[in-house]
Amino acid sequence: MLVSLRIRNLALIEDLTWELGPGFNTLTGETGAGKSILIDALNLLLGERTDKTLIRTGAESCSVEAEIELTDPARLKEINAALEELGAEPCEGRALLLKRSFSATGANRQFINGSPVPLQGLKNIGDRLVDVHGPHDHQSLLATEKQAELLDAYGKLGPLREACRNAARALREIEQERAALDMSENEREQRLSLLQHQVSEITTAQVQPGEDVQVENDYKAASHAQNIVEQAGIISGLLSESENAALVQLAQVERALLAWQRMDGSIEDALKLNREAISQLQELLHTVQARAERVDLDPQQLRQLEDRLNLLQSLKRKYGGTLEAVREFGDKSAAQLTALEGHSEFLATLAQREKKACETLQKAAADLSHARRKIAGPLGEKISQELRALGFKQAVFEVGLSPAAQPGPTGGDEVEFIFAPNRGEAARPLRAIASSGEMARVMLAVKTTLAEVDEIPILIFDEVDANVGGETAGQVGKKLRGLGRSHQVLCITHLPQVAAQGQNHFSVEKRVKQNRTLTELTQLEGTARQRELARMLGGQTDAALALARSLLAEAGN
Repeated sequence: MLVSLRIRNLALIEDLTWELGPGFNTLTGETGAGKSILIDALNLLLGERTDKTLIRTGAESCSVEAEIELTDPARLKEINAALEELGAEPCEGRALLLKRSFSATGANRQFINGSPVPLQGLKNIGDRLVDVHGPHDHQSLLATEKQAELLDAYGKLGPLREACRNAARALREIEQERAALDMSENEREQRLSLLQHQVSEITTAQVQPGEDVQVENDYKAASHAQNIVEQAGIISGLLSESENAALVQLAQVERALLAWQRMDGSIEDALKLNREAISQLQELLHTVQARAERVDLDPQQLRQLEDRLNLLQSLKRKYGGTLEAVREFGDKSAAQLTALEGHSEFLATLAQREKKACETLQKAAADLSHARRKIAGPLGEKISQELRALGFKQAVFEVGLSPAAQPGPTGGDEVEFIFAPNRGEAARPLRAIASSGEMARVMLAVKTTLAEVDEIPILIFDEVDANVGGETAGQVGKKLRGLGRSHQVLCITHLPQVAAQGQNHFSVEKRVKQNRTLTELTQLEGTARQRELARMLGGQTDAALALARSLLAEAGN
């Protein structure tokens, strides 16, 4: 649900915050008052192109922010997964925060939950949450892929669709394997030679994880062996071998403390501390001597360490930045080598696997196509009925199915929604409809029919009442209110019959303050809402006010 929308310095809007409610929201106002600016602001958040002429005169930049509440746990999980791919912060609780700003100099920035994201990332998130129907086309239902998805969702064909997707993925993986091996004999020989060299080089080296660090440490130590031995001798002398060595001194302290203890038992703790100091210095002495003994003064050993270190560094440069990457490269190369050495046999096996995968995909696509043809007719008729109730008395809506060039992840059909608004007119694909008024009402009919399976939660209708009046206007309002039971719906309308059905009613007005024109938004309730409906009905007469109250009462508002 769109909880709030804040707009700053966009066209006639200086600073406006719009707090919407659930269900059906209506927006009214005189022509030119600024209703379209609100839709422009939403479209900016949905990834539409910016136009610096929209920046309010005198301002250097403008911004649009929205808070969307994701009440569906599955949708919240989906959005968070998409945000993770974008490198953006996940939603805190159920709140998704979108922001976009742009300046007169052309700087354009967008954020999700405070994290900067590319414009395409913002659009991707918006496409999952909002559909705008009207002259500002942002209509997922125009895409044939979406039409196929909705047809399958309406018929509960998810398992059949998933079977197609899995079969297509399995076939694609086999085709990729074959493409990797599809080469001339000369290329194969060259590839064999390269792989044999790589595998031999890595295998012969017998690389161990972490070995490079150990060898480098040993090499450094061996390079300074003489100095290390000398330093170890100095430390040994200071700790134990000289007349005034630390351990000799501490032994004398031990004897003194033991004599003291015989006279004063409370000195026990000091005696323990001295013994701990002796133990730690003895451990230090052992560590130093042991390391010095491991340092080899043999020049041949130094050369061996240097050669090993150079080999490991060379392997990392060729096959990966770490020894783990080198080992992984060797394993993959060995697998490719095995496949190439048995090239003919492997290709024959691959061909059999590919044939079986093709048959599996064709069977899955045929099953899905059969099920689609069973539900395409009933779905088309149901949407046709909705259209007739919305003023298209002779309308025909069909779900067209035609064979695809080849089956794929979505099956073997090309799905196309087809619409004929009037008797005698040729049916045309939905995407070919030119009239925004027609389009909006068709979308309303489709959305009403598919409300239970359409997962996009926020629907916005602009000019849904174009060329509509009388009884049809009332039906449009009732359809939108019904759609509000499963979605959040926002409708910009000029029809009082539609506005009266809204559970939340907002009005846009232009005002002049300090010689500047501003667009302001007000939520209407009670008598203020009655007066706005009366204005839409033609004036503030007693008859218009009475009819406004009647429309509200009929809607239950």
